[in-house]
Amino acid sequence: MGETISIAALDGSGAFDAYLARPMGTPKAAILVIQEIFGVNAGIRRKVDDWAAKGYLAAAPALFWRFAPGFDVDPDVPEEMEQAFKIRTQFDPAKGIEDVEATIRTLRASLPAGGKVGAVGYCMGGRVAYLTATRTDIDASVGYYGAGIDAALNEAHAIARPLLLHFAGNDHFIPEEAQAKIGEALGPNRHVTIHTYPGVDHGFATASGKRRDDATAELADARTEAFFAEHLA
Repeated sequence: MGETISIAALDGSGAFDAYLARPMGTPKAAILVIQEIFGVNAGIRRKVDDWAAKGYLAAAPALFWRFAPGFDVDPDVPEEMEQAFKIRTQFDPAKGIEDVEATIRTLRASLPAGGKVGAVGYCMGGRVAYLTATRTDIDASVGYYGAGIDAALNEAHAIARPLLLHFAGNDHFIPEEAQAKIGEALGPNRHVTIHTYPGVDHGFATASGKRRDDATAELADARTEAFFAEHLA
């Protein structure tokens, strides 16, 4: 269903790949899918395909291209999980947001005039989705279990468009204190909605694999779909 496209980096340092899927007919809007630390792997490509099947133009940029082009691993394989944890330390969020911005521009240029773009990210991508809401003109953004958001709350004042955050109640990467801090800082912002899901751990909404919790993933994904339907119309 999908194809690989090339997007020029905003800093002029080169170009990066993005996995793109097109809907049947004119897209209703565009969705930018932001990867976990495992790269643009089968799970992320499946999510892109799913958004295209729902009528959206969808793309996932390869955010590790500067130091690990083509990175694509399976979190259910211990050796590959370990590789991902080692390589993630090389990721520069500031450069990642630049690449997200370049992808937003590419998607907007592919839509009919006035078409809107949303972003959805997972794990590392959940934090990037939050930063996308604070640093870009994205029309709506969704983050799933974004580890590290609590360390970037000084940017919360910049959130001026709809942001939806999903957290796992038993997330071993985002402890209760961090989630409370996020809720306290973002709760008063009328643009922000936060959902917490008791009894599940980090990664509950992965496309497949050991970390997935079907019931919780389906609930969170339904909320995300309704959120985009409302704010990207």
